Amino acid sequence: MTLAVLTGCSSDPGKASDVAAPASAGTSASPAAVGTPASGGAPRTERLPAPAKVSIPSIGISSSLMKLGLNTDGTVEVPPAERGMTAGWYTGGAVPGEPGAAVIIGHNDTRFGKAVFHDLNKIAKGADITVTDRQGKAAHFSVTSTESVSKSAFPTKRVYGPTGDRALRLITCDGDFDAQGHPVNNLIVYATLS
Repeated sequence: MTLAVLTGCSSDPGKASDVAAPASAGTSASPAAVGTPASGGAPRTERLPAPAKVSIPSIGISSSLMKLGLNTDGTVEVPPAERGMTAGWYTGGAVPGEPGAAVIIGHNDTRFGKAVFHDLNKIAKGADITVTDRQGKAAHFSVTSTESVSKSAFPTKRVYGPTGDRALRLITCDGDFDAQGHPVNNLIVYATLS
């Protein structure tokens, strides 16, 4: 099964979200493999508390987090357009602070205007991203890199695949618009636990 990313960005007033193309052949990651630690592959028996909030002080982002799963077609859910100022945590990945890739998705823009990750393209290497869990404990991540990639070449394995690092990925739309008014790229922010 190929895990495709659903990203929520569109300039089309009738369209709330936009689908990134599945990963290219040979780089798929099934939902079962997404949260599996790279070391040994044994399933986790205990998880950290679910994340409740993400903040990036350097660019003025602060949002509560909703839980996101998979749609029936295997794509990752995104927050609904009417909740564009709220980011979402993909529950099929790691909990932020655990070994593995934790993924937070947010809109850049929706039909309602600017959204939570509108300024994510301004983030700098080394910037602090703080994820606070439901018990009030904060995990701090430091940005290691960013990339803007074509949705037709989304790096599914690199974003969602197993890793021994305590990693965080933030995803939103980016780039120019196609003829239908959909952004052609995704912006991916990579960070590791500080």
